[in-house]
Amino acid sequence: MIKGFKEFILRGNVIDLAVAVVIGAAFTGIVTALVDGFVNPLIGAVFQVGDLSGWVIEIPTLTGATSTIAIGSIFGAIVNFLAVAVVVYFVLVYPMNRIKERAEARAGVETSPEEPGLPTEQQLLVEIRDLLAQREDARER
Repeated sequence: MIKGFKEFILRGNVIDLAVAVVIGAAFTGIVTALVDGFVNPLIGAVFQVGDLSGWVIEIPTLTGATSTIAIGSIFGAIVNFLAVAVVVYFVLVYPMNRIKERAEARAGVETSPEEPGLPTEQQLLVEIRDLLAQREDARER
């Protein structure tokens, strides 16, 4: 039972799901605070807006009024996402890949880049045709 649980946990899709949950929940608050408190003011100082939320582009409308696009908020969200992705990669994904590589090396499993790839669609169709022909021959006998 423990062996099955270990295999379940070490499967790629479970780890990917765990990473997604961590991105969505745990690191978002920390990284958001870091980006809002440190990165955004630095970027705001470069563009001389003070705070990225104040960085807007005004567009004239057909009625003569102006409409604003909050480019600073969009840019801040992009920076926030990239910061979360970097933290998650270097804190979770990279170490997990290293652990998996070491476990495979210890078990004697080699992953060579020269492994044959998946068969092409044409190869599969030829195999299906041959199997159907063999089946038809067997029925006729």
